[in-house]
Amino acid sequence: MVGILPVAEALAMAEQQELDLVKISPNAVPPVCKIMDYGKFRFDQLKKEKEAKKNQRVVEIKEIRMSPGIDTNDLNTKMRSAIKFLKEGNRVKVTVRFRGREMAHTDIGEELLIRFGEGCAEVANLEKKPKLDGRHMSIFLSPKNAK
Repeated sequence: MVGILPVAEALAMAEQQELDLVKISPNAVPPVCKIMDYGKFRFDQLKKEKEAKKNQRVVEIKEIRMSPGIDTNDLNTKMRSAIKFLKEGNRVKVTVRFRGREMAHTDIGEELLIRFGEGCAEVANLEKKPKLDGRHMSIFLSPKNAK
């Protein structure tokens, strides 16, 4: 630990040790500097960033669309694909689109979404109740246990 030194003296000390004089806090008064191997410091920093990037996982939102008049087998097929997405660790947005006179029967769409959520209950949590947004009603499902 050395106190306040003139820049020329600090540079001379760094050259003597064959290291670099690096400004740690250039805006401080007086500026704070450190004598270190800057190349090694940058290498270690980049290595830590790469390791952190490797360990992070981007969660995607997959969307499944259907209409209120969907048949049982089609619904089961969509449920299977939603379960597959959830097991991969992605969130799923399930949307029911109402066309024309179907808007008068939004309760059918709501029941369909609740039934869909119950069908995926063993691998997913229902985040919110079904919400009507214009001609679309949707729910979000998130995986119960993240990988």
